[in-house]
Amino acid sequence: MKKQRCTWCGEDPLYVAYHDNEWGVPVFDDATLFEFLILETFQAGLSWITILRKRENFRKAFDNFDYKKIAAYKHPKIDKLLQDSGIIRNKLKIHSAVSNAVAFMEVQKEFGSFSKYIWGFTNGKPIKNKLNAHSEIPANTPLSDTISKDLKKRGFKFVGTTVVYAHMQATGMVNDHLVSCFRYEEV
Repeated sequence: MKKQRCTWCGEDPLYVAYHDNEWGVPVFDDATLFEFLILETFQAGLSWITILRKRENFRKAFDNFDYKKIAAYKHPKIDKLLQDSGIIRNKLKIHSAVSNAVAFMEVQKEFGSFSKYIWGFTNGKPIKNKLNAHSEIPANTPLSDTISKDLKKRGFKFVGTTVVYAHMQATGMVNDHLVSCFRYEEV
């Protein structure tokens, strides 16, 4: 019998693997939270499958998402990234990756970890929604509005409420798997 999945992942093997293994799984590791933050900011205005297809290129181009290295990027490295056809070559997004790495480390200093900070918005527990159809999945919520405003206040860029909500979904802060999906109870 075929597994019932959320309809958004379709049949693309890369999308299915992402859905089945990553999306909605609670992430408490700062390095992984940063990776998703960078990928989500680059995704703004594009489809997630586009980012997934370029994920390994991003990983290579951005030093395995090492925020300490990224925070120290200077013009030669930024110029190299702007020429890298394997990633999204958006000048503002590339510059925001650098400034977001700096802001990320500031949050770590203040809270002990980015994980403690971001999960503090949900009291350290995933929000489990009960959605029956893809059309019920929100693009943003009052909580993503609050987090977005706070991130912006802390100097983060490309962290609008929709990007933040996508980050919350990806990192399991919110479980938006449909109740009919086999992953709903697993995560």
